[in-house]
Parts: sequence; C-alpha cells; structure tokens
Amino acid sequence: MNRLIGKVAVVTGAPKGIGAGIAKALAAEGASIVVNYASGKARADAVVSAITKAGGKAVAVKGDVSKAAEARGIIDAAVKNSARLDILVNNSGVYEFAPLESVTEEQFHRIFNINVLGAVLTAQAATKHLGDGGSIINIGSGVSRITPVNSSVYTGTKGALDASQGVWARELGAPERSG
Repeated sequence: MNRLIGKVAVVTGAPKGIGAGIAKALAAEGASIVVNYASGKARADAVVSAITKAGGKAVAVKGDVSKAAEARGIIDAAVKNSARLDILVNNSGVYEFAPLESVTEEQFHRIFNINVLGAVLTAQAATKHLGDGGSIINIGSGVSRITPVNSSVYTGTKGALDASQGVWARELGAPERSG
C-alpha cells in the first residue's frame, strides 16, 4: 500500500470534499502532499493534521489557482519543500448551477477562471518540474455528458477540462514532444 513513497503531489482545492479525500488517499499511498487552499486555512490545516497523524507528510499552501503568480507559487512551494513534483491534481473548482437567463458575466468569468484557467495555470507551472512518469490529473464531471438543466457554465468548464486533458496527454506525454 505504499506505491507512492518518495513521490510529491499537489492537490488544488484540497481543504474539503473530493480534494481532501484525494489528498488523504495519495498520502496513504506514501506521497508527500501539498494541500492547496484559496480560503479556509483551518480546513486545510485539518487535512494536513489528519495526514500527519496517519504517518504521512503534508503542508498547506495558500494560493488562488486562477492567478498565474499564485498558481506558480503553489507549485514552487512543492518543489521547494521536497525538491521534486510528481503529481498535480487539478481539483479546485466552483460548483454552481444557474438558469441561462440569470448567468452574469462576473459569474461566468469566476467559474471559468477557477475551473479552467486555474487548471491551465497550474499545469503550465508544473510541467517544467514533472519528470518521466509525472501525472497531471484534472477532476472532471459526468455533467459534460449528461448536461443537466441550469448547468451551462459549470458543464462548459468540465467539457473544457475533458478536452484539455486529451490535448495535454498528446502534447505532454508524446515522446516526440517539442518545446
């Protein structure tokens, strides 16, 4: 059960829900974890505490993934703490539904900036540190296939992540990779 000993993982949006579960599961497999949070330091510290009490290694790092400098700061903190990065889990996200007629520009940009731009910015920052076997994992959703009512913006973000994941797999994982 220690398949990830010596590995370092950043989990964005990790102080609660799926992110907290992912952080704890990766730590249980032996990875050192960077628990990223944009707000909710106490919750992030609780996840770190749970991981360390179980014998794992974790630190909480504040940063808004939708801002380039902060996204880089999250990744840089992982590398500074552990001298490496092996796994990036793009979990940060806004889960918000609204009928089409009530969607505002501000709401649209906030959701897309966190859910999509945040994944792009953290992936950009991470790629220069990920070695062979490194992984970028984007947390998607079935909404991009089932398209529930009142979810056009949220569903759009998850569809964008699905498409980006496929492109990144080809672009970053291909042996003939350039750049």
